[in-house]
Amino acid sequence: MTVAATATAQPRTRNRAATEERILAAVGQVLARDGFEAVGVNAIAREAGVDKVLIYRYFGGLPELLQAWGRSGRFWPRVADLLGDDPQALLARPLAERYARFFAHFVDELRARPLTVEILAAELSHRNELTAILEAEREAWGDEATRVLGGPEFAARPFLNGVTLLLVAGVQYLVLRSRRIRVFGGVDLQSDAGWAALKASIAELARTLFPPSR
Repeated sequence: MTVAATATAQPRTRNRAATEERILAAVGQVLARDGFEAVGVNAIAREAGVDKVLIYRYFGGLPELLQAWGRSGRFWPRVADLLGDDPQALLARPLAERYARFFAHFVDELRARPLTVEILAAELSHRNELTAILEAEREAWGDEATRVLGGPEFAARPFLNGVTLLLVAGVQYLVLRSRRIRVFGGVDLQSDAGWAALKASIAELARTLFPPSR
């Protein structure tokens, strides 16, 4: 490839990447403002300020775009995001500590994502093809999280999958409840102190589930 061709290719690559970012951002903006019923290729293209042809060219269509948005970390925190700034250091720690810190980061990420909380609330009453796509992305996330958190330990003790599922669901429910109420079960869900207490409870549970001898 000549120097001129390389120079031409690089701006095109950057322009495509920037356009894809605008389109992905527009998905969240349309969802936040208008809800699932308004999500469509035309609405997203208008929001992003692009020709809808680019959505088909870059993503393949609306389902594929939703899948890309779900995987991007804008909606649901990626497993890698929950491992902190030094994933390798965390993965080298005892399982109880990995488990507790993973959930602490999960709590913090959900609390910092008001759009995600609104979508979770909407899913309870409106299920359609688009919500099903996001559900599938979360299922894949759960499989990856299980591998990262426990791997062989979870395989040897299957009940741990159920315990982890209940904790993931419980965190989601309490974050949802915090939209409308302050106190649940004596815990202030709208304060950092309340959530710190819940994270401490999960850490204590982790030490019980994964004692050092294991």
